[in-house]
Amino acid sequence: MRTNSTSRTDGLTIGELSRLTGVHIETIRYYERVKMLPKPPRTAGGRRSYGPTHVRMLGFVRRSRELGFSHDGIRELLRLGGPERAPCHHVRNIASGHLTTIRKKITYLHKLERLLAKTVAQCTGTMAPECPVLNILDVHGQKQSLKK
Repeated sequence: MRTNSTSRTDGLTIGELSRLTGVHIETIRYYERVKMLPKPPRTAGGRRSYGPTHVRMLGFVRRSRELGFSHDGIRELLRLGGPERAPCHHVRNIASGHLTTIRKKITYLHKLERLLAKTVAQCTGTMAPECPVLNILDVHGQKQSLKK
């Protein structure tokens, strides 16, 4: 029986790949299904056999997801050559678009924070019909909006 070693990454089982990269087994299978990770060859017994390329690509996909890149954005980066060969100017364009999206989300979240903080501050703990928090959640009776 072979021991798990981070220096030897040829012929890894899916469980070993999961432990090595910190990505759950079902997520690895999902990434294979959606073509973000190439399907590995199989052993004579039918088990998946992952190699160094899988380890690197899975780490790349995981980190990209942690940074909020969409699946389409990650696929585009991988199509460009992934962590080894992608032209920097193309990667920069993709990352710049993602940064713009993040900044828009931050602006929206700041508005949401101000509205919710104002609403919570108005809450006196009285009965439900007078609760500002419930009022803001009531779509039909909502008086305040995020457009302010």
